[in-house]
Amino acid sequence: MMARQTGLRGLASLAAAITLLVGCGSDQPSGPTALPCTAHPPSPDDPFAQARDPSSEQIALATSVAARFMADNQPEQLAWDWGEGTAMFGLTELYRVTADPAQRDYTRAWIDHYRNAGYRHFITSSDRCPPALSALALYRESCDLGYRTIVTDTLHYLYDEALRTPDGGINHLGVNDLFGVSLWVDSLFMFGNVLTRWAEHADDDQALDEYHQQFLIFASHLQSDGGWFKHAHDWPLADQDDDVFWARGNAWVTAATYDYLRVRQARGEEDAEVQAAIAKQVEAIVATQDADSGLWWTVVNRPGETYTETSASALFALGLARGYRHGFLDATVVPVIEDAIAGVRTRLVDDGAGPMVTGVSGPTMVGDFDYYAGIETGDGIHYGVGAVILALVETSGL
Repeated sequence: MMARQTGLRGLASLAAAITLLVGCGSDQPSGPTALPCTAHPPSPDDPFAQARDPSSEQIALATSVAARFMADNQPEQLAWDWGEGTAMFGLTELYRVTADPAQRDYTRAWIDHYRNAGYRHFITSSDRCPPALSALALYRESCDLGYRTIVTDTLHYLYDEALRTPDGGINHLGVNDLFGVSLWVDSLFMFGNVLTRWAEHADDDQALDEYHQQFLIFASHLQSDGGWFKHAHDWPLADQDDDVFWARGNAWVTAATYDYLRVRQARGEEDAEVQAAIAKQVEAIVATQDADSGLWWTVVNRPGETYTETSASALFALGLARGYRHGFLDATVVPVIEDAIAGVRTRLVDDGAGPMVTGVSGPTMVGDFDYYAGIETGDGIHYGVGAVILALVETSGL
């Protein structure tokens, strides 16, 4: 048992409409009481960097993927959103290993653009939480309270502003109830990483306990007997097939939850309920990996009926590697991880300007089998780039 316990995805037009509907909210910073700060710049003595082998081929490849993305995208032109936030999260994790200032400076230029222009009115849904991860990384390095305020504003949104289901689940659309209050599986990554990383930084019980509570609420509504998670609960605009499970949505859960369990473990705690639920999902993940490519199908439980997808496969590799690295999974998953990374590498195509991440399914709403199967894939998509970088970092030195 735990030692302590308390308790869109959207098309661009829909996201823009929701932003207008929810308004701007408070401009006043709020959140946990300020703590003394000691700057933590990257260091070759950092156990995180040492464990991931800065000299490895995978870190070199991740650096090349990052360089291509940075060359192709001006940071000030990237939105404050989940996909861009995932890409920047990948850069911040890579920077912890490489100490390459170009990666830090790119992320900082993005955050500083919104810090100067205004960001608070964006924090109105789960999808707008990931930028706080980059702000937290910048705060840890610089002790600049402006970056910390971005994190605490995000926590204030989660604790005090987001609408909730009757049992306390955080509404995917946050403060907006135009479509009712619904739970979407990807929220566990979008806000979950912020809770986990803040808890790790500030030794904050509330943030970890919130993730515990949210995971169990989401699992009670979304997880099937076979371990997979449905895309959404109480979403009125689309029908879901009971036997259709979206790969990337499930992979968000795997990646975020093993990071949460890692932080619990570092505090000398365990969460047997969450660990058992995610282990059930892992059984399904291992059983459905495509033996030929090492990847997973975008409708993950229907092998051969759709297409294998890059971002989900990278995120599954990331989650499994975290689980194995910290002792939650045994060595039987190592070949699964290795095959997944080998498969992901086949999706990195160098046209002379550096490796481009290909085969990433586009932004995905809730739907039936035909809808998921019909989502087109694209190249260089920010969240796919972020997923690949995160996977390469976590599996290096394993």
